[in-house]
Amino acid sequence: MGPPAAECLVFTFKEGLLSPIAHDLKLAVGRFSIAIDAAALSVTARFDASSLRVVSALHGGAEAPGALSPRDRATIEEHLRDEVLEARRHPEIAFRSTAVTAVPGGFHITGLLALHGRERPLAVVAHRRGDHLVAEIALHQPDFGIQPYRAMLGTLRIRPDVRVRLTLPAPG
Repeated sequence: MGPPAAECLVFTFKEGLLSPIAHDLKLAVGRFSIAIDAAALSVTARFDASSLRVVSALHGGAEAPGALSPRDRATIEEHLRDEVLEARRHPEIAFRSTAVTAVPGGFHITGLLALHGRERPLAVVAHRRGDHLVAEIALHQPDFGIQPYRAMLGTLRIRPDVRVRLTLPAPG
């Protein structure tokens, strides 16, 4: 499964001396697929690193419609694709589970995440929310060799930790 049945959002947060003039961001991964094998209790997922798109700027955790011009959005997406994720060199982000365990209200999933040419262990709990499963995790970009975005001699930068939220239909 993938969009539109499932959704993968990435949240970035600003910091630095000039952070008041910048925006936290809500991004969406446009192309991805997730395969769940209920019999084998396994999950595999693939995400196109070049498909991140700006959904909106955030102020105080709320969407700020109109805070970004179309040109701002295009510039941010270009920086993400070409400089941060280096999508030409690392076009795919992949996850494969090594264990899936039912827990009250959802599933505990452990596995390996391959991102930006590095593979790291990952553990997450997918909680049932209505008829969906929601998994949310903080990723520390430097763990994957990613240099968080910096501008203006580092007085404006993105925090090293980004938050990723995956929402998909819950199995029956």
